[in-house]
Amino acid sequence: MIEQTTVAIVGAGPAGLLLAGDLARAGVDVTVLERRGTESNLTRAFGVHARTLEHLDARGLADEVVAGGAPVRHLRLFDHLRIDLGTLPTRFPYLLITPQYNVEQVLGKRAITAGARIVRDAEVTALRQDSDGVELTVGGAVIRSDYAVGADGVHSAVREALGLPFPGQSVLTSIMLADVRLTDAPEDVLAVNAVGDAFAFVAPFGDGWYRIFAWDRRHQLPDTAPVTLDEIRAVTRRALGTDFGVREARWMSRFHSDERQAPHYRVGRVFLAGDAAHVHSPAGGQGMNTGLQDAANLGWKLAAAARGWAPEGLLDTYEDERHPVGRLVLRSSGAIIRLAMIKSRAGRLARTVVGGAALRLPPVARKAAGTISGIGIDYPQAPRVRDIALRDSRRLYEVLRDGKFVLVAPEAARPAIAGREDRVVLAPPADAAVPWTLVRPDAHVAWQGEPATLRAALVRAGLSG
Repeated sequence: MIEQTTVAIVGAGPAGLLLAGDLARAGVDVTVLERRGTESNLTRAFGVHARTLEHLDARGLADEVVAGGAPVRHLRLFDHLRIDLGTLPTRFPYLLITPQYNVEQVLGKRAITAGARIVRDAEVTALRQDSDGVELTVGGAVIRSDYAVGADGVHSAVREALGLPFPGQSVLTSIMLADVRLTDAPEDVLAVNAVGDAFAFVAPFGDGWYRIFAWDRRHQLPDTAPVTLDEIRAVTRRALGTDFGVREARWMSRFHSDERQAPHYRVGRVFLAGDAAHVHSPAGGQGMNTGLQDAANLGWKLAAAARGWAPEGLLDTYEDERHPVGRLVLRSSGAIIRLAMIKSRAGRLARTVVGGAALRLPPVARKAAGTISGIGIDYPQAPRVRDIALRDSRRLYEVLRDGKFVLVAPEAARPAIAGREDRVVLAPPADAAVPWTLVRPDAHVAWQGEPATLRAALVRAGLSG
């Protein structure tokens, strides 16, 4: 068992693996502690949204993930309400349908290749910290690290050890899951609908198996109650008009869905990310994506702190920027699930009429697509950066794969970053009209303005003395 590491990450899910890869790529000694003995093949998430694909693109991983999935350009919520993702200002104007474990495999391979250590059968049972570091008890060993991150899910041992509450509520109980084969494949990549007392969602694994999520208001049972194929068939027929000829199941289970958020994402030298920090209803497929975007925000900041050049207060900006996003996702996914659960026929008709009229208004449609995809989510002082063409025929997001700041400016700006090329690279744009912009490693704006103010911006970012 490793006894010393710079950053200890608890949990080898999507958020933990992306974070481990970012830190290892930056030359930081990182260890992932995972309580499970083997890689999980359990998938609850099936959608990778556009902003997450941009983050994967900035790591050279998007093409591999996209190749194993199916794009959906119109997201159907219920009845005839659809959100158009095809006009999003991004290289990825769609929701990619691919199982969570496919994303985890790509991220895990990257993390290990970069030098991260993933230790399995390593359950964290205690945590204490002081002004110099963090101690994690794992079995009979103690792991000492400079920083620790709890990415260990809704039942986070790290969050509990910190004494943080996890306020919220259960929004849906007795959701049935089943991995099945179908006689008749759905016409669309996704099949989803809600009819007041039932909803169903059908998504492909890509190998002939399908995942069905089904909920029946009339038949609410505890999580421990078994699921039968007859239940799955009946609820799917009520919600979708057909059960697609469900004929075989390899796995079935039942769970409940919560809406919860920790009041803080940082306590001293310990951070929370992903489901350890926030959990949402499955509506809109935003849970895994929000966790991955947490990791993208935190990774470069922890790397800067570990390497000794983070400006004062940088680590505090993780909670400042990501906690409001978690709250927004709780609200948006919660609104979708509550609309889906409207029981009365009159209420569902009003949902269709009012929702349809609203989504025909361009500002509303853009807001809905931007929120659910993550493309429209900015930080107050750091908006998202769109991909642009560079003078050397590369794209901005390709240059971001080095994990450094990128200064988008003419060649004349090169002297300003002399001696800091280990932290920032110059990328002259193909279009000379593009304003001078300092881009953070997570593809958000650190500064944009007149050349005369660049030096001060570099100092604030820790890129110049």
